[in-house]
Amino acid sequence: MKVNKLKMSLVTALWITCLCIFSSLKTADQRIGLNHTISIFKEGTAVFGQSLLDLQQAVSVVDGQDKQTIANARAALKRSRFAYKRIEFFMDYFFESSGMIYNRPAKVEVDEPYMEYQEPSGFQVIEALLFDDNPGGHRKALMEQAELLVSSAADLNSLLYGFDGTDEQILESVRLELVKVITLSITGYDAPELKTGVSEAFQSVDVIKNVLTPYLRPAESTDSKLCQSLSSTLAYLEVHTDFDQFDRMEFLTLYALPLQEKLGGFIRERGLEANYKSILNYKAGHIFSPDAIPAAAFNGIGAADLGTRKHSDQMKIALGERLFSEKTLSGNLKRSCISCHNPAKYFSDGLKTSVAFNEDSFVKRNAPTLLYAGFQYAQFWDGRVKNLNEQIKEVIANPLEMNGDHKIVMAALKKSTSYQSAFQQAFPEVADPLNMDNLAGALASYISTLSPRNSAFDRYISGDRWAMNTEQLNGFNLFMGKGQCGSCHFAPLFNGLIPPLYKRTEFEVLGTPANADFDHLLADQDSGRFGFFPISYYQGAFKTPTIRNIAQTAPYMHNGVFPDLEKVVEFYNQGGGAGLHLEVPGQTLSAKPLNLSKKEVQEIVAFMESLTDKLAAKLP
Repeated sequence: MKVNKLKMSLVTALWITCLCIFSSLKTADQRIGLNHTISIFKEGTAVFGQSLLDLQQAVSVVDGQDKQTIANARAALKRSRFAYKRIEFFMDYFFESSGMIYNRPAKVEVDEPYMEYQEPSGFQVIEALLFDDNPGGHRKALMEQAELLVSSAADLNSLLYGFDGTDEQILESVRLELVKVITLSITGYDAPELKTGVSEAFQSVDVIKNVLTPYLRPAESTDSKLCQSLSSTLAYLEVHTDFDQFDRMEFLTLYALPLQEKLGGFIRERGLEANYKSILNYKAGHIFSPDAIPAAAFNGIGAADLGTRKHSDQMKIALGERLFSEKTLSGNLKRSCISCHNPAKYFSDGLKTSVAFNEDSFVKRNAPTLLYAGFQYAQFWDGRVKNLNEQIKEVIANPLEMNGDHKIVMAALKKSTSYQSAFQQAFPEVADPLNMDNLAGALASYISTLSPRNSAFDRYISGDRWAMNTEQLNGFNLFMGKGQCGSCHFAPLFNGLIPPLYKRTEFEVLGTPANADFDHLLADQDSGRFGFFPISYYQGAFKTPTIRNIAQTAPYMHNGVFPDLEKVVEFYNQGGGAGLHLEVPGQTLSAKPLNLSKKEVQEIVAFMESLTDKLAAKLP
């Protein structure tokens, strides 16, 4: 008996010992990637700190009469940017607020809803000063910016005090850095004047490869393919460094997107997938996959694929589609959503600004398409409401639009047994479902499905290499490069959703005029977002809309001022309102001309035409 107990004790002890060894090995294994990444960060901060000292020295001797001093300062700025790109993935993910000082856009950004604003600082401010007509006249400002960066970076490693990250977070950080390469770096978002985006993309991918090293097992098929993809992507970036000539479509389709797919598969296979930061669906193949950005992230409704929805969700969408043409929602029983968002006109109305309720005047702003309207955090041109539900309720009640009294609308719908049944099927968990909140929810559910993603561009990016012609491909490369369009109309939806987290919608001050005669421009009197948030930085600011289906939704801009796409592109080509000599002190668009040729303008237009979806007779 004692022998058996002894054996059991030994077995138990052995089992516990093995378990402890396994647990310690597992813990150690899980720390390999983290510790390795911390080492990369520490080495990177040392190089970064020295590069900033060199930059400080270079800007201190900038002389407007000596072009070499300006060239030296620009070269020093490039080196500092390259050094920062090797720690950016870590800073942006773990220490976002600390990192904002280095690489933020050179414009005032407002942190809503707290209404705190942040003055521009860092690399992009220095870049703007160094590329001004008189860099020497900005030496004091250059020195102040350099000193700010040097002092801020003096002890970056102190951020690691008490740091407690995980391998899942490390892998998400490099995953997001790759999204940044695909959507921001190659567009010149970070360095529009230096045009170092492609070389910076190399730095980012190279550090991603270094971070992944401890996780990789080259003998395994998935790991081997990932290693090969990383190496081939780096090789391509190393050879093709000319920003304006860089073939972005070739880079995306042959290198970056396959790399993103392989990285995602690798992370899933390791069991280390986590999403702490982004709204992205990491199960999607790559950023241009239709399910990469889920509609549910914006309105809390609907799966991307109709076939995966619950029966009640399908009923909700069907009800919303029915309500979309329901004239009972209006005060005169003559108007419906279709009045301004006609499916036959790609859910717009083809007018500069829509006809008002009284039919004798016009509303203030252009009616944008509802296609992809659900994929944004702000609705209306001025972003005064946060989701479709709020927008729908406001439009129905607006005296200039539908002029519908909510109580009267509800009372009329309740008289219909058909609508009572439809609401009950769409909202089965509610005892009395026919109310304005559910009406707005049903319409929002329908509108959120208006995202066909079947344009020539979508087909091309999915593998159909005959879907786009040479002119359209050239246009895409210009749009994402020299034309700087992709630095505001962000991929993949080409709207104002800011990568890589896609948690904010951008507003821009373009200096859009009141007329289209560039030789005799008149200032537009619409204050834009300022009318909702009365702070000076929002004067004339409007939401950046999607350009998907833009070829079918003329005229353009918030006031419908431009009749065709050629005029729109030429407006940007000239530097917006300020570039055309309007007084626009808060313009966020660079006033410098893009120097696009007529042929290049036409190619950009051709690309935008490739974003036209094929709409079914009935959507969705």
